[in-house]
Amino acid sequence: MTFLEVKRLFSKDVLDTRFTKSSCAQSAPRASATPAQIDPAKPLPVLDGQDATSRSRSAYFYYVIVGIAVPLMFKSAYDVSLPSHPSYSKYEHRLSSGWILGRKVDNSDQQYSGFRDNIPSMFLLLAFHPILRRAPSALSADARLKQRVRFDAGFACFYLLALHGTSAFKVVAILYINFSLAKCLPRPYLPLATWVFNIGVLFANEWGRGYPYVEIARLLSSWIPTSAMPASEKAAQNWGTYLDSYSGLQPRWEILFNITVLRLISFDLDYCWSLDRLGGSALEKKQLDPSDLSERDRVDLSAKSEDYSFRNYFAYVLYSPLYLTGPILTFNEYISQQRYTPKSIRRDRTVLYGIRFLISLLTMEVMLHFLYVVAISKSQPTWEIYTPFQLSMLGYFNLHIIWLKLLLPWRFFRLWALLDGIDPPENMVRCMSDNYSALAFWRGWHRSFNRWIVRYIYIPLGGSGTSPGSWGKAQSVFNMLIVFTFVALWHDIQLKLLIWGWLITLFVLPEVLAGYLFPKAQWHQHKDVYRLICGIGAVGNILMMMAANLVGFAVGLDGLTGLVRGIVGSYSACVALFSAAQIMFELREHELRHGIKLKC
Repeated sequence: MTFLEVKRLFSKDVLDTRFTKSSCAQSAPRASATPAQIDPAKPLPVLDGQDATSRSRSAYFYYVIVGIAVPLMFKSAYDVSLPSHPSYSKYEHRLSSGWILGRKVDNSDQQYSGFRDNIPSMFLLLAFHPILRRAPSALSADARLKQRVRFDAGFACFYLLALHGTSAFKVVAILYINFSLAKCLPRPYLPLATWVFNIGVLFANEWGRGYPYVEIARLLSSWIPTSAMPASEKAAQNWGTYLDSYSGLQPRWEILFNITVLRLISFDLDYCWSLDRLGGSALEKKQLDPSDLSERDRVDLSAKSEDYSFRNYFAYVLYSPLYLTGPILTFNEYISQQRYTPKSIRRDRTVLYGIRFLISLLTMEVMLHFLYVVAISKSQPTWEIYTPFQLSMLGYFNLHIIWLKLLLPWRFFRLWALLDGIDPPENMVRCMSDNYSALAFWRGWHRSFNRWIVRYIYIPLGGSGTSPGSWGKAQSVFNMLIVFTFVALWHDIQLKLLIWGWLITLFVLPEVLAGYLFPKAQWHQHKDVYRLICGIGAVGNILMMMAANLVGFAVGLDGLTGLVRGIVGSYSACVALFSAAQIMFELREHELRHGIKLKC
C-alpha cells in the first residue's frame, strides 16, 4: 500500500463525507476565516499570504517530545500489567486466555465482552442481511421506499424475536403506545406528552427490571376472586415462567431500549413539526432535487404526510443494523435515504471504512492483551503502590479502552448500514487523544447522539442563549446542565452517572469563561503567546475530562481521589499533554488550510 493510499485510508472523507462537504446544498464556497470567526480555544488559521511552512516548523519540537513520550506511556502501563508486579495476584482471576504471543487477555469489561465474544456471528449476519434484501435496482423513489420498508419491517420481526424472545412483545407494545400518542393527541400537547411518556419509560424499565412475565402474571392473578386464588396464582406463575424462559440472545432488553427511546422521540417530534408545514412541499418551494439533498435538508425537511405511517415507523425504530447501538438517524433522514441512496455511498469508500474498522479492532486486541488497566481498576487496588506517572497512564489507557469499546460497536453497525445502502453519521470524529476542548470533545463523542440532542433538546430550550452578554452565557450553561442531566439519566439511572453529567457541565465553565475573558480577535498580533496560553488551558481541560469520564465509566467517585492525587503530581504527564495539545493545534491548522472545519 502506497503512502497516498494510506493517507486516503485515514482521511476524514473515508470516515464520513459529512466532514468534507457542506451540510447545506445551496451553500456558497466559504471564504478564508477572518479574525472574528476564529475559535479562541483553537489556533489561528493561516490567512492569506502567510507561510504555512514557517508555522509548522515549531511543531517539530513537540513531535519529538510526543515521539519519546508515547512509548514510555505504553511501557508504564505494560509494566504494571506484568505477572511480576505486586498487584497482579489481585486481578489475575479477571484475565482470560488470549491469542497474542501467549499473553492473557483482559476481557473483564462486561459491556465490551458481549460484543467481542459475538464478533464471528455478527460478521455472518453482516454478510447475510444484504444478500437477503436483493432489492431491484430500477425502482421509482416511492416504490423503492415501499420495498425497503417492507423488508426492514419483516426482518425486524425475526431479529427482535431472536434478540429478546418473548420480550419482543413488550417492545412492540411500547412502540404502539408511543405511535398512538403521536397520532391521537392534539398538536399543542404532543411535545410534552412525548417527553413525559418516554422519560417515564426509561424509569419504568429500570424499576420494573424489564417487566418479567412472572410478575405480570402475579399482578393479573391478584384481580381474580379470592376463592380461585391458589389455583389461578399457580397457573399464572407457570405460564409466566414459561414465557420468561424464551428470553432470546439479549434477555435484558430494557438496557438496550434506551437507544430505541431516542428514535421514538425523533418520530413523534418530526411528525409534530411536520404538522406546522402543511402549506405545500418544502422541496418544491426551495426547488431542491430530492435525490441529491444535503444532510441538513434530509434532516430538516419533513417527509410526506403519508410517510408517517405505522409500518414506516416500525421499520425505522427497529431498523436492524442500527437497532442495538446506533448511530442515530432521525425519522426524516431515514425516509429520505430509503427513497434515494445517498451519493456518499460508494463501494471503494465502504471497503476502506471496513479496513479502518479492522485496524481499530486489532488495536483494541493489542491493548487488551498487553495493558490490563480495566482489570486493575475493577480490583480496587491500593493506589499508593503506583508511581504518579503509572497512575496517569492507568487513567489514560482506561479512557482509551472506554473510547474503543464504544467506537467498535458503533463502527461495526454503521458498516452494516453502509452495506445496506444507508449512511448514518459517524459517531466518533476524533481519537480520544486528539481532543483538548471540552466543548469540542462533546461535539465529536457519540456525534449522532450529540446532533440528536441539539435538534430535539438544546435548540428548543433556546440553544446558546438569545440574550446578549453574560445573561446569554448563563442561559447557555443552564441549558447544558439540563442536557447533561438528561444524558446521564439516559445512560443509566445511577448516582455516579448523574455526578458525571454535572461534572461535565462544571468542567465546561472554565473554557466558556476563558473565551469570554480573552476575546479571540485581540490576540491576532500575538499568535505564538496565545498558542502557549491555549496549550496550558488544554492541559487543564484534558485532565478535567479524564476525571469526569473516569468517575462515570471506570473507577467511580471513591477511586478518583487517589488517581487525581497521582496525576496532578506527574509533571512529565503534564508536559506530554502540553506537547500533544500543540500538535493538535497544528493538525487543526492543517485541516483549515484544506477547507475542513469540524468544530471539534
